[in-house]
Amino acid sequence: MQVVATAGHVDHGKSTLVRALTGMEPDRLAEERRRGLTIELGYAWTTLPSGERLAFVDVPGHERFLGTTLAGVGPVPAVMFVVAADEGWMPQSQEHLVALEALGVRHGLLAVTRADLADPTPVVEEAGARLAAAGLTRAEALAVSGHTGQGLGELRRALDRLVARLPEPDPGAPVRLWIDRVFSVRGSGTVVTGTLPAGRVAVGDELVLGDGLARVRALECLKEPVTSVTGVARVAVNLRGGAAERGRALLTPGAWTMTDLADVRLSPVGGAREISLPGRLSAHLGSAAVGCAVRPLGDGVVRLRLARPLPLHVGDVLLLRDPGRATGKSAGADRTEVRVLAGASVLDVRPPPLRRRGAARLRAAELTKAPPGAGALLRTHRLLRGADLLAMGCAPEGEPVCGDWHADPGHWSLLGERLAETVARHAAEHPLEPGMPVEAVRNVLGLPDRRLVAALVRPPLAVTGGRIVSGPPRGLPEPVARAVSRLRAELSARPFLAPEAGRLAELGLGPRELAAAVRAGMLLRIADGIVLLPGADVAAARLLARLPQPFTVSQARQALDTSRRVAVPLLEHLDRDGLTERLDGVNRRCPASTR
Repeated sequence: MQVVATAGHVDHGKSTLVRALTGMEPDRLAEERRRGLTIELGYAWTTLPSGERLAFVDVPGHERFLGTTLAGVGPVPAVMFVVAADEGWMPQSQEHLVALEALGVRHGLLAVTRADLADPTPVVEEAGARLAAAGLTRAEALAVSGHTGQGLGELRRALDRLVARLPEPDPGAPVRLWIDRVFSVRGSGTVVTGTLPAGRVAVGDELVLGDGLARVRALECLKEPVTSVTGVARVAVNLRGGAAERGRALLTPGAWTMTDLADVRLSPVGGAREISLPGRLSAHLGSAAVGCAVRPLGDGVVRLRLARPLPLHVGDVLLLRDPGRATGKSAGADRTEVRVLAGASVLDVRPPPLRRRGAARLRAAELTKAPPGAGALLRTHRLLRGADLLAMGCAPEGEPVCGDWHADPGHWSLLGERLAETVARHAAEHPLEPGMPVEAVRNVLGLPDRRLVAALVRPPLAVTGGRIVSGPPRGLPEPVARAVSRLRAELSARPFLAPEAGRLAELGLGPRELAAAVRAGMLLRIADGIVLLPGADVAAARLLARLPQPFTVSQARQALDTSRRVAVPLLEHLDRDGLTERLDGVNRRCPASTR
């Protein structure tokens, strides 16, 4: 099926025409029928000659209900524009057309009603030219009468041709179902209605609604129960959970960016060459209408700060309106002060802060350089997850640099250079450390994920033990090398008598210096603060193998000519390496293979 909205000046016969085409009453409220004035959105549907089902969203034509009109037109792909032959182009005709132009509606037809009351030819010519100038260049024009039935058959065939020209919606697209009506059904609970432009909704789905999730309990499409529905369609959804109201949307989880800040490019409407915006106005998208503050950046680009977050994608088109500007009752259509000010195409839904002087101008220039898309977003944000790009409305381009991370190529290359410089500087400033910790590198480079650090590493750099090292191990600094040489000379005389902490301090060998000497292979670490010559553990095992087996710690201490301070951790070290075996709380022995 497809969905078409009506548009046009009040009392030009929109509802009458829908009633004649469908046999249904689009005016739901008693007050509407009593006054003959559409106040709320109306819904009706019919089957076209081709068999295609077509639903109408009938909108108010009075200027006081423009917000309601925009809620009905916003999610709909095409319009049936209605102008009366006996009155011609009127103020709300112009305002509705400007709104359609701002929203980017480019599919529709012109129905000149009341053709039984006046010659429709002048209105067909004038209104057709206006629609073409606003972008509805292929809109067929027909003269009809909802009262006599004149031209209704041809109008149905023209609607068939219009529907056949509409783009095919993507059933796999993420759902964004703008709610245009909310009511309760006894025994069922909350029901919402809206136009589903694309994607698929099924019973049992969990969709985001406001700050929580809502489960789809049941679905109806054109009053018929269904288990699933794909766009384009008019749909009623019975929900469990969530706070539903007009202007909210049911969303595929994780598929949209909820944001109250967006950079947009303005599009002039209504033949205007320049756009002058007040500091505060209303932004319309789907059935939502929110206040916003405007900050001009330059070159037709502005930043909008919305009064509440909206689910946005790059490429969405918002309508900007001055809600305080009124139309003059006595003014002609061309002199009416239209409240719709501009269309706004979304360029970035997560714009960076503007902190420096001149940042706004530079930001506008950046956004003007290239068309919106994943590449432009990466140039701004440098690093983004693929899921974030999709939630911003752009499919990732190329392969990720690591996991789900995508990078701007120029920024990624620069990060590689900065990584090498950072590691080299750290090595010069901390010669005793085995390399720079990965987490420290991440902080210096400002990376959001430590895996990105490892992905940047290229030879001669390497990741070892949570650190980034450059090339083979370096020699010890000269003062440390001299101190280690003195220690090695002392250990040569009594190889198993490790020096105490005081002596190590006299030599200038603290924990960092000892660790560097161990890494350099000049000392063997037995335990914290206890070091021997490399190979001392194997030599100790050979001596212990000559003792009567088993032996005690005291016997081992005497055989090795050392202290208990050294003997206990040395034996534990030998146990771990399999050079000795502990039999009980007192005795050990050397394995037969070592004797």
